[in-house]
Amino acid sequence: MELSSYINETPNLDAVFAALADPTRRAILSKLAHGEASVKEIAEPFRISQPAVSKHLRVLEKAGLIERDIDKQRRPSRLKADTMAAAVEWLTGFKAFWDGSLNQLEDVLIQMKSPDEKEDHHE
Repeated sequence: MELSSYINETPNLDAVFAALADPTRRAILSKLAHGEASVKEIAEPFRISQPAVSKHLRVLEKAGLIERDIDKQRRPSRLKADTMAAAVEWLTGFKAFWDGSLNQLEDVLIQMKSPDEKEDHHE
């Protein structure tokens, strides 16, 4: 992967992964995966204040993972799939590496087995 194409294609990945590093923000995203919700609705299952939830929402919004609207007196938040898709696409680039590494590990483990166990494995 070329550095210049990485910078041009995924300018927000640092912010995305920083946002995803926090378990509360990941839980918020999981909740929003079921549909839009207000700050009050998002705050309900957490033991943190609504202002603290609002701070988490600002981080997610700056990372491009959610968008927020003003609908009368509530500010519903919803997931933005395109930004999450860019992060998934970047991670998918490493799938071949991990698949190959796991296959190599499996080969080593098979070679380490005793001859009796090797015979059982092939039957």
